[in-house]
Amino acid sequence: MVGKKNSFEYKINKQLNSLFNEPEVAGYAVRQNKNITYTDFFEDKMMVIAAIRAGVPYALFDVIQENAPFSEDNWADFLDVSTKSLQRYRTADSFHFKPIHSEKILEMAEVTSLGLSVFGNMEKLKLWLNTPSYALGNLKPIELIRDSYGKELVIAELTRINYGILV
Repeated sequence: MVGKKNSFEYKINKQLNSLFNEPEVAGYAVRQNKNITYTDFFEDKMMVIAAIRAGVPYALFDVIQENAPFSEDNWADFLDVSTKSLQRYRTADSFHFKPIHSEKILEMAEVTSLGLSVFGNMEKLKLWLNTPSYALGNLKPIELIRDSYGKELVIAELTRINYGILV
């Protein structure tokens, strides 16, 4: 797991730095670091906003997708596009998602990041996402994260679990 985690961190950091070197992103008020990390990115909301407005490049999405607990069908549902469109985007040169899709991609990355820190591994996170939760109205967390308000409920529940506050 450590090798995979380090590989993910290397890939995601490389893609984030590539994104923030693009001219489209440079126009936003983002503090220019020489080396942006995944943790830095989510801690600096201005960086997140800049990435959303510029559009997440497919290369960054690909790294997030391969390290998230969601299937291609889940991603198509979250982004409200067909799986065929996702496959077409993959083949397009330097494709960037629209801001509405970019925001959803980063929300799912945030849920994944927090979920992995709470549960420690992907299998436990997947199990939790697909199990009805009393604290979430007996809905599965994966059913809620499609909407921003639902995502906030899931993030709040993950935070409570992390601090040992069980409802």
